[in-house]
Amino acid sequence: MPRPRSHTPDQLAAAALAVIDRDGLSGLSMRAVATELGTSPMALYRYVPGREELEALVVELVLSGVDSTPPPPGPWPGRITVLARRLRDTMSAHPDTLALSLTHRHRSPSGLRWSETVLGVLTEAGVEAEDRVIALRALIAYVLGATQLEHLGPLAGPGTTAIAGLPAEEFPYMTATARDARSVSQEREFEGGLNLLLRGLA
Repeated sequence: MPRPRSHTPDQLAAAALAVIDRDGLSGLSMRAVATELGTSPMALYRYVPGREELEALVVELVLSGVDSTPPPPGPWPGRITVLARRLRDTMSAHPDTLALSLTHRHRSPSGLRWSETVLGVLTEAGVEAEDRVIALRALIAYVLGATQLEHLGPLAGPGTTAIAGLPAEEFPYMTATARDARSVSQEREFEGGLNLLLRGLA
């Protein structure tokens, strides 16, 4: 009998990510990944104990694409903006993995390196102790949340159209805001929200 083909963690992660990109997060299963690799589900358990470990491998694969190099010296809001854009651009390529990154980022060396760089910039800016904790969490929440909104509920999508069509006498602010939202690009939305957050941190 031929020996079962062996797979590396990177191959498992790539196969799982291919399943997610094609079928969404709900399509991820040990069976689906085994099919992607051309092996049996039972054989897959030789490498990982279950779906949770697969998810962690996927998060590391995606976050490994984030450049965590400290930006050049300059005002700290600009440096944080560079780091936030890097994370957003990388996650935008695989939006269905955003939910996984919230629960597995602490297991990802690449994610930890990005957070370490952000904390270094904040510390150099004089943000310390509990304020530094809050600042990091706020930045992660904003970048991941804003990126999810861009893909799941974009301003140019049907949700905005539906809100604009509500009875104006009942929802005057919602309908007016929805009409204004049509002219806001994704870049302007992201940058505007990030600037508000950074001004608050300052």
